[in-house]
Amino acid sequence: MEQDKAWRVNEAKRVREEPNASTLTPQGLGTSVHFASPEGGSVKASVGLMWVNPSQNQSAAAVERPLQRLRSEVRGDRACIPKVVRGKQGKISGPQPINWGPAAKPVSLGNRAHHDGVVVRDFEEDFLAYLHNLIHNRYHAAPLELGHGHGQHGWYKTGAAVMERRPASFGFLVSQIFLLLAALPLVASARLESTGISVKLNQVDYYISPFSAANVTVGLDELKDVPAVFGFKPVTVVGTPTVKSDLAALFKNWTSTDDVFNRGFIGAVFLAGADAVSKQTIFNCSTSGSVILPLDAYPGSTVPSGPYFLEAATGRLFPVYRLYVDFAGAFSTSLLQRPDGSFQALSAQVQSSSSLTIGVPSRLYYTRTVDKPLAGVRIGVKDIFALKGVKQSNGNRAWYQLYPAAEQTAPAMQRLIDAGAVMIGLQKPSQFANGESPTADWVDYHAPYNPRGDGYQDPSSSSSGAGASVASYDWLDIAIGSDTGGSIRGPAGVGGVFGNRPSHGLVTLDGAMPLSPSLDTVGFLLRDPHLWDVANDVIFSGNYTSVAKASYPKRIRTVGFPAANATEPWAVLLNGFVQKLAGFIGSDSSVEPMVLSNEWMSSGPAGANGSSLDEMLRASYAVLIAKHQTELVRDPFYKDYAAAFDGRKPFVNPAPLARWAYGDSLPVTALSDALRNKTIFKDWFNDLVLPRVSDEAQCTSSIVLYPSSIGSGQSYRNRYSGPPSVPLGFSTSRVSVFAEVPDSVFPLGEVVARSNITGHDELYPVGVDVLVAKGCDGLLARLAADLTDAGVLKVPKVGRTMEGGVPAMR
Repeated sequence: MEQDKAWRVNEAKRVREEPNASTLTPQGLGTSVHFASPEGGSVKASVGLMWVNPSQNQSAAAVERPLQRLRSEVRGDRACIPKVVRGKQGKISGPQPINWGPAAKPVSLGNRAHHDGVVVRDFEEDFLAYLHNLIHNRYHAAPLELGHGHGQHGWYKTGAAVMERRPASFGFLVSQIFLLLAALPLVASARLESTGISVKLNQVDYYISPFSAANVTVGLDELKDVPAVFGFKPVTVVGTPTVKSDLAALFKNWTSTDDVFNRGFIGAVFLAGADAVSKQTIFNCSTSGSVILPLDAYPGSTVPSGPYFLEAATGRLFPVYRLYVDFAGAFSTSLLQRPDGSFQALSAQVQSSSSLTIGVPSRLYYTRTVDKPLAGVRIGVKDIFALKGVKQSNGNRAWYQLYPAAEQTAPAMQRLIDAGAVMIGLQKPSQFANGESPTADWVDYHAPYNPRGDGYQDPSSSSSGAGASVASYDWLDIAIGSDTGGSIRGPAGVGGVFGNRPSHGLVTLDGAMPLSPSLDTVGFLLRDPHLWDVANDVIFSGNYTSVAKASYPKRIRTVGFPAANATEPWAVLLNGFVQKLAGFIGSDSSVEPMVLSNEWMSSGPAGANGSSLDEMLRASYAVLIAKHQTELVRDPFYKDYAAAFDGRKPFVNPAPLARWAYGDSLPVTALSDALRNKTIFKDWFNDLVLPRVSDEAQCTSSIVLYPSSIGSGQSYRNRYSGPPSVPLGFSTSRVSVFAEVPDSVFPLGEVVARSNITGHDELYPVGVDVLVAKGCDGLLARLAADLTDAGVLKVPKVGRTMEGGVPAMR
């Protein structure tokens, strides 16, 4: 008796004082359960993880496996350890003691009674406290985090429930817990849905997906030295046959190529191939050892290589996501893709100041193939595109609250997903994709931060989150934006990254909020131009021709370039690029300035009636976006909002309101006039200025260049300015908008300018826009890659400068 008492005292002390593993610590739980009480009413409690979920339509064998392991592990009255029996219709009716049948009378719950020294509180406390004590104390796979014990007996906080632990025989405790589990399916309905768990491993924040990737066979004793939290152990899978002697080099390579993998995952390694035949082998890897186990996946399971968290009780492997802080404020929603193709919010938060947490999966899980050319490519999506299961905002809080989650993913986004892309979050647009200036115009949401220079420059709009994120995060590969009047090209220019407005009409924009369907396009912002061609080929599909080997046109035409002898740093960069481009194309290439207004006056079509470009197109852009968006977005939005909120109007930022009011002031003929003027310009430009040629390797008759960002004349986000105005006028950036030709930004370098924020000289990006004939998008992507390979362009890095560096405001 004294020996048993001593064991209980030591066990209670161990539970109170047991330290977390030195390198693996719990960060939070992501599950909840809702119980209907047998006495009426209901209880909602927080739960970490149920390794047996009777509400699931599981096979008996799937539930039996962990119970078989438990029978061999626990002490006490084994006659009370349950077996799984089938109820009616072949479904699991819950764990049952050996001598019970599925129709047995359930144990009454919810009373306050003393049983062998254990105080039974109320319904959820019965379940949470009993289950926690059993699994944590004896099975070392606790689904719930212990609070701190205190007092003579110790109090343990498990979710919302608190129980008092008093001396009791463990055998009785085991029997009581499983009697409870046996009765639970018969007396209460439960809906349990995991949303994942966040942990730290070697001081790196991780998120454990709630969706298992595969099952493996493993005994608990084999992993007893591997740290665990909530019953999960960090492990590594080597899915391709590999000899043990090659593992050190393999892991070193993984550490350098995958930002998710770290050495904390190699305490246990599941190894494919004949070299893993022994059940437990020690592999010396630097200063630590690894348990090597054969990769014995369940039939039909395919397990990609990489880091995982293993649920020790069941053998299920869960993918791991590394968590990053969105310090640039670029994202509006952090996303996790579900196995059914829909999305849910990624429910994790690491320490930050008013910033979202974004999770990215291991790159090791993915292998690019012909069918999956974008496998593992991490993409941020502008928050105007529909993703199944996700609510979108279009940059407007009222819109987000009013409308439900999307039932279907936008077709353009689905193409990327089908090609293996990983959508990690929605990114902030300016409201309804209208041009806005920070900070005054951004009322509903705060404008993202441009990391370049002093960190307080305008990120441009409307794909503001896209540009800021690609310039800030090396863990993001591509951002998807839309470009109607410059919404990709502007953010790409000031962010010092590549960005493209494609030929108009290459892909359907169903499932995207429109600004003006006659002008809207979808494109990419990215740092690596070699990825550009692949992404274009996927999203534009049959309307895009990838150019394996280009025959570039010899004619280069510049618009709005500085004089050849200009000495300003930005001018030197621009003129230097022109000369390098000409040299790259060949000695017989030519460079000639072009004044578009002069070209128009000398060869303009009769339909223009002698009007200048500025006269004919001055109002066209403003008319098109105002008339189209009021009809397609504002009017149905206002109607739906009024119906839901007693006739009220929703809040809308100043910039969209100004443009919509302008549209309301126009005559009914304004829209048709604007469309006619656009068509006149498009036909003239494509026929006479930048026609297409029959040779697909060349495709375009010439290459047209004009300056993008020039790095001077900073646009500070803390400046005060007048109210937003209507975007009237014609400029070179509108050429591709009206002519429907592809227009891409190439980053060229940086210039020094004094910052009013930091009081230091900072570096700001300089870029150039490159136009080719309509439909020659593949040539532009090839040109960017070829110029990078030739050293004419550089792949920009993230951070304060295009050469890297921590952003000033981080």
